[in-house]
Amino acid sequence: MRSLFNWIDRRTEQRLRQVAHSHGRRSLLARLGVALVGGAVLPMLPFDRSGQFMGAQAAEPGKAPGAKAHDDPMQCEYWRYCAFDGYLCTCCGGTLTQCPPGTDASKVSWVGTCLNPKDGRHYLVSYNDCCGKGSCGECLCNNNERERPGYRLGVHNDINWCMANTSSMFHCTTSVIVGVA
Repeated sequence: MRSLFNWIDRRTEQRLRQVAHSHGRRSLLARLGVALVGGAVLPMLPFDRSGQFMGAQAAEPGKAPGAKAHDDPMQCEYWRYCAFDGYLCTCCGGTLTQCPPGTDASKVSWVGTCLNPKDGRHYLVSYNDCCGKGSCGECLCNNNERERPGYRLGVHNDINWCMANTSSMFHCTTSVIVGVA
């Protein structure tokens, strides 16, 4: 048995010496650097998440199996959420138009024009963040239909709209129809 271990030690030492003679420290460091950078970049590559939560949504209790997502205010596909970015207040203790208790509506908001599939009309929808409590963390939606770049603030949804309130903590977002487009 001892002779087997000695043989393994000799073979390992020979192989390591061969590698050391043919490759320098810099090439080893360069390869390690490539591996580290490649490992850090890999999670940033795009991939399709559209079907990731399909099974969980289908098994939710209390949902009618034939209900369409554009009719359900608890779903991101609800027609009023075409330019929505945030947590649905309907999942956080509020309603489509009212903030949950303990929060205040933002003094500023962004707007979107959404098509109601039932009547075929476009409606002007105001999205008001509810401020004053920590993030709700339920029902996150990010729809960017007709969103404009950040320099057009009234139609840009990636801003903390609680900035004008006393407390700038964002909790959730409401969706209020303000008129027909």
